[in-house]
Amino acid sequence: MRFHIAIRVLGGLLMMFSFTMLPPAFVSWLYDDGTSTIFTNTFFITLISGMALWLVFRKKNTDMKIKDGFLVTVLLYVALGCVGAIPLVLEEGIALSWPNALFESFSALTTTGATVITQLDDLPKSILFYRQQLQWLGGMGIIVLAVAILPMLGIGGMQLYRAETPGPVKDSKLTPRIKQTAVALWQIYLLLTASCAIAYWLAGMTVFDAICHSFSTVAIGGFSTHDQSIGFFNSPAIESVAIFFMIVSGINFSLHFFAFKERAIFHYFQDDEVVFYLRVLAIASITVTAILVANSIYDLPTAIRYALFEVVSIFTTTGFATADFSQWPSILPNLIFFGAFAGACAGSTGGGLKIMRVMLIMKQGIREISRLIHPNAIFPIKISRRPVPNNVIESVWGFFSVYVIVFLFMHLAMVANGMDFITAFSAVGAAMNNLGPGLGDVAYHYNDITDTAKLLLCFAMLLGRLEIFTLLVLFSPLFWRK
Repeated sequence: MRFHIAIRVLGGLLMMFSFTMLPPAFVSWLYDDGTSTIFTNTFFITLISGMALWLVFRKKNTDMKIKDGFLVTVLLYVALGCVGAIPLVLEEGIALSWPNALFESFSALTTTGATVITQLDDLPKSILFYRQQLQWLGGMGIIVLAVAILPMLGIGGMQLYRAETPGPVKDSKLTPRIKQTAVALWQIYLLLTASCAIAYWLAGMTVFDAICHSFSTVAIGGFSTHDQSIGFFNSPAIESVAIFFMIVSGINFSLHFFAFKERAIFHYFQDDEVVFYLRVLAIASITVTAILVANSIYDLPTAIRYALFEVVSIFTTTGFATADFSQWPSILPNLIFFGAFAGACAGSTGGGLKIMRVMLIMKQGIREISRLIHPNAIFPIKISRRPVPNNVIESVWGFFSVYVIVFLFMHLAMVANGMDFITAFSAVGAAMNNLGPGLGDVAYHYNDITDTAKLLLCFAMLLGRLEIFTLLVLFSPLFWRK
């Protein structure tokens, strides 16, 4: 393993990340909330640290291999999570300890949306903006942004792209060159964010709230500037905007690229994953609405309003709230929470197992049943009328197996830290699926759990964001052999 390559790239990326401290500093100056010094100090700390790492190894121009890509990916997320916590620790008004600040920072960068902060409405505007910005940067992935600039550093970016891009099929590119791919993805991401912000503003949000919530909506992060989340506005128009952009952001961004390029939307309805994704959201929304009405919780129009929002928010792993679904009757809390395990589409900013993997597992199960009936028949698995190679099916089952094993170990670790079964299960599920809100004692915030549990959940968030294997591969002895 050539650490000098990883450290040099990490230094360059840290220098770039340091400039993200300037927008919150500007917001602090604009609202005169007294925190601009915190962000300027963090800017210089990050810039100097990154420059020091880069200068030491600046003459090491060896090409980066796939192993280096994995190492840089993990190191970058860990480094940014730690650096991102600095302003939260320095702001005395929040009074966050390092474990709490790290939890908040990693939650933002991994777009998990779990929080240890209460009384958000009283926080400085710059801190609120900073939290939302962290989620926005983490939504598409710091790495994808970086690979558009890496050629200037003399390093190819395909290794990083493959290490960070979600989904079971990682070798597809939108354009022939990885730099163009990264630029294309970020153009779409920026366009969606701007459109979402304008829609929120037209629906009744202030400019500040509209920008902040557009960051967390398109990133499928779920952070809000208010303790009541989207429910603070009590506006069907705002909720409709959130629902639309959560659904859109949960779709594979390559489909957005082709739809934008060809000025057509038929690609969406020809994609089996998108069709399955929309069907799941529709069926779940109808089911939740029916149970709410049957239990006389709301009248039909109100039930549709709350059910649709909560289903879309949790199933896409966003985590916004307009109602406390954890207090709903019958099976609803568990039904809605389990939807986050399926998550959004592959290649989106969402978390979870990904709809593509769930589809393939279901198709594989149906194929095995068919083989029992017709042992000699051949039943190919197809997605969008194209056969899926067996190695992809094997990788999906391998991912699912490791996911379950890691989930069980993390759950036991949470129970060992004093959590009850439901709280531990939902905390691990919310972290690994990058969801945020859980059930039990973590339904509202994570401030009351132990520091050890918070740090373990940071690890779980990274596992979910990097799709498990990117992180776990570093624990393999084979990875470190020459």
